[in-house]
Amino acid sequence: MFGVSTRKPPAAYFRLTRDLCMRGTHSSRRSYLAGLATAVGTAAAGCLADDEDDRNTGADTFDCEPVEAADPDSEPVHPEYEQTGVVVQSMDCETLGSVTAAIADTPELRYTGLSDTESLPEDRGMLFVHEEEGELTYVMREMDFDIDIVYADSDSIITEIHHARAPGPDEDGNELRYPGTGQYVLEVVRDWTTARGVEPGDRLVFDR
Repeated sequence: MFGVSTRKPPAAYFRLTRDLCMRGTHSSRRSYLAGLATAVGTAAAGCLADDEDDRNTGADTFDCEPVEAADPDSEPVHPEYEQTGVVVQSMDCETLGSVTAAIADTPELRYTGLSDTESLPEDRGMLFVHEEEGELTYVMREMDFDIDIVYADSDSIITEIHHARAPGPDEDGNELRYPGTGQYVLEVVRDWTTARGVEPGDRLVFDR
């Protein structure tokens, strides 16, 4: 799994995101996201790699007490990666779930992603970090299992969630493309977000 940042979204996106984060109900969240989708437009990106790492936990957009992330010191699934705890928090400050995530913050690590991983425990994931927010496309190249792909903006607010299937016997996965807008992308096992009620407008909380 990997993607490329192509351009910054329009100013309307940031205005809508700020307004969205001020709202406290799921119904208002969904109505604002309808406007958000119009402002951002359709993602279209090639499958390349770039960037450095620039992290933001999104604390300025939520008026919530600090939360303790998942244990970043647990036994790594990907020993060649650094790892961090990632918590998903709702707009009303409810903790929805947490994983320990490997950090893919270089072009090489993002290109490989989970494609060399045979399976993923439910309490693990991979956090892709891009230099800046932009339009991205992630593909299921050589993946062995289904995943959820969670896009989050520069404030770590979730903008898009895809339920992505693994490629079939005659597919390499490059044609299975999942676009979104963000600076961070969290990959977890498929339906992890559904089981925990995670949706756009929630946020990722993490540190490193």
